[in-house]
Amino acid sequence: MGRRALLIVNGKSRSGKAALPKVLEGLRRLGIDPVHRDCDSREQLPALIASEGLKTDIVVIGGGDGTLNAAAAGIARLKRPLGLLPLGTANDLARTLKIPADLDAAMRIIAGGKIRSIDVGLVNDVMFFNVASLGLSAKLSQALTADIKRRFGKLGYALTAIRVLARARPFHAEIIGGGRRRGSLTLQVAVGNGRYYGGGNVIEKNATIVDESLNLYSLEFVQAWRMVLMLRSFRCGEHGAMNDVLTLRQDQFEIRTRRPRPVNADGEIVTQTPAVFRVLPKAIDVIVP
Repeated sequence: MGRRALLIVNGKSRSGKAALPKVLEGLRRLGIDPVHRDCDSREQLPALIASEGLKTDIVVIGGGDGTLNAAAAGIARLKRPLGLLPLGTANDLARTLKIPADLDAAMRIIAGGKIRSIDVGLVNDVMFFNVASLGLSAKLSQALTADIKRRFGKLGYALTAIRVLARARPFHAEIIGGGRRRGSLTLQVAVGNGRYYGGGNVIEKNATIVDESLNLYSLEFVQAWRMVLMLRSFRCGEHGAMNDVLTLRQDQFEIRTRRPRPVNADGEIVTQTPAVFRVLPKAIDVIVP
């Protein structure tokens, strides 16, 4: 065997438990010695990685964006390269890094790819890879239960989003960035570190995960149904061209609201407003094609 890999697979995901035997066999066949460890909760994952990973050369995470979000702090502390096995529902970080959904292809990248340093976002001291937001997406995250993900997969996002949009109401937010304060009546404020989020939407058409900046947008209209008319623009990252969508690019933002609002990061509720968003340049090494 060559490199040793700390292997953590999300057994609660739709495909994680079924994929584990194939992953163990596939990594060994490619010359990687997997050291598999179970973890019962996202809170325990950073400490597990930081301690168990000391005995290995790389960390391989099998799961979705939520699992990767939970692992981020431990990987950053350990300073070992991260290999991704996309076993979640959206897999937006994998999409940003051009890692295919095919499990065999993803394992070949871990065995023979190159190491690339990527930026990581930080919201109130919680790391995120893709996007952190408040408003519609936070409500969607709260409504999208693990059971819905298991039963419906990507269709579950659409079904839950329809229910959330039907009940959506705008809220007041103060956005601070670039030396300016902006009052906003908005349905959602999103701050992106990577390129993709929400199952393939683009945070901004020129965004990358190595540009050392954050891209913010605020949906400053009151009719939630208008989101449906903007779907194509969100897929391409061109929503910033619309008059009632505020877009900003900085390395730090602060968002305040009249009452605390939950903040969703990579599909998980991790903190609440007031929220400070920062970028950590080249904070984590990943294995890419």
